[in-house]
Amino acid sequence: MNMLKNGAVIFSMALLAMACETKTNEKTEAEADSVVLHEPAAAELNSDQSTLLKTILGPPEQSTAGTVLRGVAFGDPVAKVKATEAFEMFEETADHLGYTSETAQLETIDVQYFLTSDKKVNKIMIDVYLNSPAATKQLWDASRQYFSKTYSSPKEESKKISWNSKTVRVSMEDVSEGKDYGLKFQFFPADKNVLAAK
Repeated sequence: MNMLKNGAVIFSMALLAMACETKTNEKTEAEADSVVLHEPAAAELNSDQSTLLKTILGPPEQSTAGTVLRGVAFGDPVAKVKATEAFEMFEETADHLGYTSETAQLETIDVQYFLTSDKKVNKIMIDVYLNSPAATKQLWDASRQYFSKTYSSPKEESKKISWNSKTVRVSMEDVSEGKDYGLKFQFFPADKNVLAAK
């Protein structure tokens, strides 16, 4: 009888162990089937924003005296822009040239050079399309630091900052809306004589 009781206890324990294992397997299977959304790692989603700012500004060797950015200065003719700009041209009209570049993370930089009637640069506008609010904030902070160092203290509003120097006025605006993230940069000559001088 003792042997029968022991066998029944062992059998019961075996059934209990199998039931627990089945529940564990069901739980594991349910977890595997359910969609779990994790925030992607920053490096997978966003570029390094300091590096992206350097890409926007152009190679350092192009930053010579008198240039605004990307090797182009106000008053430069269309031919110089075409010879200097390394991004891919996407648009050419009577009043502006448009260039674009895409990062490995599918962020986009669009640069537009606006022209006077005699085909000289009188405004530069850059739209940067980003993947997240974090990328937008990082590029905002890196740009704010760079332009504040280059052009002195900025004038700040809630989603816009501007800088003024003797030759250049720069504005940066957070144009993020909903799930579309990005910044807009505009560069204007501070003095009309800058254009007349070229």
